[in-house]
Amino acid sequence: MSASEAVAQAANGSITVIDVREHGELAGSGKAQGAIHIPLMRLRDMADPRHPDFVIDLKECGTIAVYCASGARSHNAEMLLRQMGYDDVHNIGGLAHWVQAGGAVERV
Repeated sequence: MSASEAVAQAANGSITVIDVREHGELAGSGKAQGAIHIPLMRLRDMADPRHPDFVIDLKECGTIAVYCASGARSHNAEMLLRQMGYDDVHNIGGLAHWVQAGGAVERV
């Protein structure tokens, strides 16, 4: 899936977007509008329905798009989510790819 496809699907609510960057990165650049922030180091816990820190928005999500700064951490996030049983997961690269595709950014 391309960043353009993710932006289009986010606009109609048919995709869950996850930002896996660290808190400081979000403070500096914001995040994709509507994205859930789950730092990569917390993803295993926060995406596990059995964990107390589970992000409830992931309970019945279908398609997931993950991004970071460049695409490297989001690649790891995609692989981790697939190992955890999330089937429809896509690495769309970095926040800059989202912006180049016309995606809005919100400040946090």
